[in-house]
Amino acid sequence: MKVTFLGTGTSYGVPIIGCECRVCTSDNPKNSRTRSSIIVSEKECCILIDAATELRIQCLKNKVKKLDAVLLTHSHADHVLGLDDLRHFNRNQEDNIPVYGSKNTLNRIYRMFSYAFREVSSNGSKPKFTLTPIDGIFNLSGMEIIPVDVMHGQDKVTAYRFNKFAYVTDVSQIPQDSMEKLKGLDLLVIDALRNIPHEKHFTIEQAISMVSRLKPKQTFFTHIAHDIEHEETNDLLPSGIKLAYDGLSVEV
Repeated sequence: MKVTFLGTGTSYGVPIIGCECRVCTSDNPKNSRTRSSIIVSEKECCILIDAATELRIQCLKNKVKKLDAVLLTHSHADHVLGLDDLRHFNRNQEDNIPVYGSKNTLNRIYRMFSYAFREVSSNGSKPKFTLTPIDGIFNLSGMEIIPVDVMHGQDKVTAYRFNKFAYVTDVSQIPQDSMEKLKGLDLLVIDALRNIPHEKHFTIEQAISMVSRLKPKQTFFTHIAHDIEHEETNDLLPSGIKLAYDGLSVEV
């Protein structure tokens, strides 16, 4: 299984419009972060987790040419606004793309992208996706996927586990029953926004503490704000933990 980080940034992206801080003006490409999303690929199967605002650009840079399914963690704009770009895959694949998520998430997607579910003229262009609510463990192309509930402030967000890999973004608390579902991992990707506390995200310190409890073999932090300089922060992280960056690929 291969995990490719299409984007690793927070909802503002990095650089932030109008900001002249040292990270936003850095010439290190690892400090340039589009909104967070990943591709999980196994043999011929290619699964997108979250459709970030820059999905078109991310797919071009990472040579993503097909999508078999999309998994959504939640319905915040930075994680779903790229759904319109599914129409390019629809055209090439000549088929609808299944979009999975919690019932609450998909209800919001139906409202946000209502035009995608209406009939249009033959000259119209719209994304074609089938909303598929998840209710427990499911299977895609032979891969067992375990949805894991975590908290993003007061909102419930869906993390996903694929065998020995789990993706946990936009999280400020993990319930105990969900903790058990995230143990025994070879690779964990988890939200680590910045050093300053935030009510809806783990700080770097909180994420490190969570890693010490879950004990994965390897961890990458994602959903990173412009407060965090890549190289300096990497040098301070414990063994087995690194910051992810846009374009990084990891074999699990």
